[in-house]
Amino acid sequence: MSSYRQMISSRCLAPCEVTCPQPIANAWSQPCVTSCGDSRAVIYPPPVVMTFPGPILSSCPQE
Repeated sequence: MSSYRQMISSRCLAPCEVTCPQPIANAWSQPCVTSCGDSRAVIYPPPVVMTFPGPILSSCPQE
């Protein structure tokens, strides 16, 4: 997880980011804005198994 965070922080500038142990509360008097470039992700759907019900067989009493 830390390697992912390092990769993101190296690609994006976060001027207001403070690294501290949790828990922490920050207060800022000015807005903190950062932006990164667009990202793309390819999502492959998992295989799906569909089961269709067969015919319903029933017998009626013969009287």
